[in-house]
Amino acid sequence: MDFPKRAPKFFSRARFLFVLLGCLFLSACRQAEPRADLTILNGGEPESLDPAVIVAQVDMRIIQGLFEGLTRFDPKTARAIPGLAERWDISPDGKTYTFHLRTNLVWSTGGPITADDVVYSWIRTLDPATASDYSSQLYYVKNGEAFNNGAVKDPSQVGVRALDRFTVEVELNHPTSFFLDICAMPLTYVVPRQAIEKYGDRWLMVKPLPVSGPYELVYWRLNDKVRLKKNSRYWDAANTQSDIIDLLPVGAADAALNLYETGQADIVWDAQLVPSELLDVLLKRPDFHTFNYLGTYFIRFNVTKKPLDDVRVRKAFALAIDKARLVKKITKGGERPASHLVPDGVANYHPPEGLGYDPVQARQLLAEAGYPGGNGFPHVEYLFNAPAGGIKIHENVAIELQQMWHDELGVQIDLRQVEAKNFWGMQSRGEYQISRSSWIGDYNDANTFLGMFTSNDGNNRTGWKRPAYDELIQRANEQTDVNERDQIFQKAETMLVREDPPIVPLYFYSGINYFDTNRISGIYPNILDMHPLQAIRKVGRGTRGGAAESRSSNQSRMTTLDPRPSTLDH
Repeated sequence: MDFPKRAPKFFSRARFLFVLLGCLFLSACRQAEPRADLTILNGGEPESLDPAVIVAQVDMRIIQGLFEGLTRFDPKTARAIPGLAERWDISPDGKTYTFHLRTNLVWSTGGPITADDVVYSWIRTLDPATASDYSSQLYYVKNGEAFNNGAVKDPSQVGVRALDRFTVEVELNHPTSFFLDICAMPLTYVVPRQAIEKYGDRWLMVKPLPVSGPYELVYWRLNDKVRLKKNSRYWDAANTQSDIIDLLPVGAADAALNLYETGQADIVWDAQLVPSELLDVLLKRPDFHTFNYLGTYFIRFNVTKKPLDDVRVRKAFALAIDKARLVKKITKGGERPASHLVPDGVANYHPPEGLGYDPVQARQLLAEAGYPGGNGFPHVEYLFNAPAGGIKIHENVAIELQQMWHDELGVQIDLRQVEAKNFWGMQSRGEYQISRSSWIGDYNDANTFLGMFTSNDGNNRTGWKRPAYDELIQRANEQTDVNERDQIFQKAETMLVREDPPIVPLYFYSGINYFDTNRISGIYPNILDMHPLQAIRKVGRGTRGGAAESRSSNQSRMTTLDPRPSTLDH
């Protein structure tokens, strides 16, 4: 490595003064910037703001404010409602959708949003060069899969086309009951072709960034915040409730609670941002809200790695897990042990039971695989993301699983902790043996969970490819009879969680967020935990922390918390 020569002392002093003046200038700018109408603690740092490539809920919450698709999610029901398209027609066979765009659509920087922009955005998601993990959600579109895997080179052969400036026609392979919900997902959001073609991978750094949604990006400061401001050119700007929203990447539960208690945050998403040691007290307060939603915490096996390529080993590991112990000892927020992947309550579906807790059978299977009592079992690594000072749930679950597998099977599992960006990349590339995972449903249908384990789905990440499973998922999605569809999906999930498992469901999430309903409106409990930013606003002063008796009973414990944000979760 080359090192620069030492600069003269006078230059060093001048440089110091320049830096000092720069810092004072930046400080003055920060002090002068307007106060946000809403400050939301959003969890970890976003990985990307590109709708085609995101995979995390943290990113999606921000992107839903910046961009929009043909449909959008209703804040009350989380079902698809008109977005950039004001209406649509569906052909009698259910395979052709004709979307009619609003005639007043404009980019935040000026210039019309047209049907060609919709087509470009969908084709970009399907383009193999984009490397979208969600691209398979557009496989329902004619030739979507063939274009994504390179079998079809001509994008005009894909079943999405502009009939005129305000009309988009989409041709599907078969009727798809949840297709309008897919049209509200980030992978279909309309993005600025003019910026992407000019700046390539750096298009998100363009200032001002052209957006199609209710908010513009003011800035994204790493380890500080994402600031959004109202997009005055958005078609529904009159009903966008807040002018400026700050989203802070605070990953430590103690820091999140302190920022909320001191009035520096208005809304805190996620059960993981509630200190577990205070759950019993905090959940009694009126400003802490719990709800059931479509989320499952599970582990993935990389079935391409030995000894996890042996189904008996995978089953043994699954049967050795006491899931009730996990939720009682670790999560403590009302989570329910899971023996299947799809949560209870999904529309028109009844999940089958998977593998339960049976240590005796687990030891028998491990012995049959050639490792009686764990003898000769190679070192296996468990991958998770939980940085020091951040959210500890993944680390605590990992430690508990390590102990269970040691006690019940006699095997030694090594734990590996990595930063979030490395974690997601390693999981996508299959650079792991066992990995912690979770999935939040994108829409209220079993396919949002089961479809991702088909062979070519970018979210599979296990190396598990079963043509019989793929066929069942395809048959289910082609089926218009809800009872028949239910039964086909049950067969598929039985294969996934019981017969040949590449995963082990651990527990179903219980949603928790906290905000004062006397001060905040526009947040409604729904099964997808979907809360569009444009619907939220501050309505009054309210009373921070809820009832006085709840605060006083907890006061001595609260005062021990450090009021400064600690290390963020990555």
